[in-house]
Formats: sequence, structure tokens, C-alpha cells
Amino acid sequence: MEPLASKIRPQNLNEFVGQEHLIDKNKPLYIAINKKHLFSFILWGPPGTGKTTLARIYAKSLNAEFFELSAVSAGKDDIRAIIDEKKSGGNLFGPKILFLDEIHRFNKAQQDFLLPYVESGKLTLIGATTENPSFEVIPALLSRCKVFVLEELKDENIEKIIKRTGYKIKKDAIKWLTSFSNGDARQAITTIENTINLYKELTLENLKNTVQSKFIRYDKRGDEHHNLISAFIKSMRASQPDPTLYYLSRMIEAGEDPKFIARRMVIFASEDIGLAQPTALVVANEVFRAVETIGYPECAINLANGAVYLAQAKKDRSIYESFRMAQNDVKTYGNLNIPLNLRNPSTKLLEGLGYGKGYEKYTKEDLMPDKLKNKRYLKTKKV
Repeated sequence: MEPLASKIRPQNLNEFVGQEHLIDKNKPLYIAINKKHLFSFILWGPPGTGKTTLARIYAKSLNAEFFELSAVSAGKDDIRAIIDEKKSGGNLFGPKILFLDEIHRFNKAQQDFLLPYVESGKLTLIGATTENPSFEVIPALLSRCKVFVLEELKDENIEKIIKRTGYKIKKDAIKWLTSFSNGDARQAITTIENTINLYKELTLENLKNTVQSKFIRYDKRGDEHHNLISAFIKSMRASQPDPTLYYLSRMIEAGEDPKFIARRMVIFASEDIGLAQPTALVVANEVFRAVETIGYPECAINLANGAVYLAQAKKDRSIYESFRMAQNDVKTYGNLNIPLNLRNPSTKLLEGLGYGKGYEKYTKEDLMPDKLKNKRYLKTKKV
């Protein structure tokens, strides 16, 4: 049976709901679709905001051969099959458009493999991601793509989509479902479909019961996301490997982006371990590199090894705290005059004004600006 989301999916821009900054008249995607401009681009935005639908509308307007893959399960062989004319079949004369959902799940090696096909024009790429492409897409590929930012759908957008399903639903139920969906049209449609399958009637009580009886998605913008990463960091800070592994496992099983976890570990290595064990930063960076190269599911082991190493390492926050103190002084006092002996005598005039005069390489003299003489930030204390 065809899913409800598929049945009511818009077929053109006139039917599309939301993202007016992209699809209204004279806006970038409106122009691209109506003037049939062929180019690669990335759609970056929250779940359920219309990324897949916009990709399909765009491909249809160009009469293109459209291929849809998810980076979670796709690999190099899938790309090869699309490029291979005999295997792909379809329109031999129109452009080939690849829609790669969750492009941030493609590791660096996979993105490198995709790059020459995009560069040569054999493939026109439409990537979709919920993560910042500046961090998740390799620079060479990103430079060949225009990035369009999608916004979370407004309440009135969600209400319009709910009514489009054709089911009878009362105002109080629509209001609750709109709030629950949190700008995610797919969440609203799926909840309606599941409720109809279970109860046949879309009442407020039935909707709530349906939500409670199913696994609620892990919202990367919601409290659970922030609570888990907080618990993970605090467990490493407390040097407790067991809760560290537990909260790490929670995030991995929920589908958290492994690079997000690895980035927080790199930050933790400098912020909480610092001088106590300088190799921690090296380990954390290597974990990030492994995650970037390997991807799920195997990179989960890299994360686990790195997390336990960081949890068991000695802790020293002195550099982090000292750096924050220095930053605070900069914000408080602004651009204090740099002592003359530390300035660069790059011209005869500056030399004549005393720039660099009396400078000694290994001086014991306090090199702080006058207003901060004898101020000390760094007081190393290992715990």
C-alpha cells in the first residue's frame, strides 16, 4: 500500500507548501525550475521540510533521469550503476540527476569518489542534509554546489498539509498535532496514518495514544539530543567510563551523526584534559578522522575506544579557564597599547619611534600591556 506521504506529495510548485523564500516568484528555486537551469545543489534544513519533494519537482521540470539514494545504505557501486548507461537504462539523452538523501552520511572517501562525476557533468547532484554542509561535505564537492537553506515549517504550513490528507479531524486535534510535529510535515502525516491504521478515527485522544505507543524519533534539535551529549561529556569529565559508554551507545543507536560526537570529543580533549595528557588531543583527532573515513556502523568502535581513553585520562582545565580569563580582559579593556619593544619595526620611521627597541628574546620582563602588568591567567592544577 502506498504511504500517505507519497499519495499527497506535491507534484509542482503550485502545490508545494512552505519555503516561500525559495519558491515564490523570482526566488532562486522558482527561477531554476521555470527556466530549467541545470546545476548541482544542496538542500540543507530540518526533517520534513520538503527537501525530497523539491528535488523531484526540479528533476521533473528538466525531464531528467532521476535517481534517488540514501547515503545511509548507498555506496560506490550504486554510483557506478547510475553512471553505467546499460545498467541505469532510462533516458539516454536527458541529464542524470542523483538525489542523495542524508549526504552528510557519505564519508570522505565516498564523497571523493562522487566528485569527478559531478565535476564532469555526468551527474547533477542534489544533496539533502539536516547538518551544516560546511562541516559535512568536502570542500571540493561543496564548491561545485549551490546551497539552499530550508526553514522549519510554520504552524499554518503544517495545518494546511494536515488538511490536505483528506481526513476529517477536529480543530483541537489539528492544533495538538501541529504543535507535536514541531515543523516536521512528515511527522504529522505519519502520525495521522498510524492513527487511522490503529483507531480508524482522528480524535485528539487517539492521536496521543498513537504517539505514546510508538518509538518517538530522536530530535537532533530537541531536549533529548542536548541531554545525551551533556551526560556523555559530564561522564568523561568525571572519569567514569561506564556511563560514558552508556550515553555514547544511546546516541549511536538513536542515529546521532558520528562526526558530531567526534567533534565534541576533540573539544573535550583540549577543554578538560589539556596539559595533563597532551596526547588526548591527538587521539581525539584520530578518532574524528577515522569516523570521517569509515562511517557507521564500524566507526562506532572508534568512538567507543576514544571515549574511554578520554574518560580515563587525567584532567586539567587550566588552559581553558586561563584562555577565557584572557578573552574577558580583551572584551573589558579593548585594544590596549602593545609595549613598544614588542612592536614590529618594519620601516625606518617605526624604528625611529622606538618600535622593537630593547627587545630581548628570552627576557624575564613582563610583556603584558601596562594596564595588565602582573596579571596572571595560567595557574596549572592537575586533578
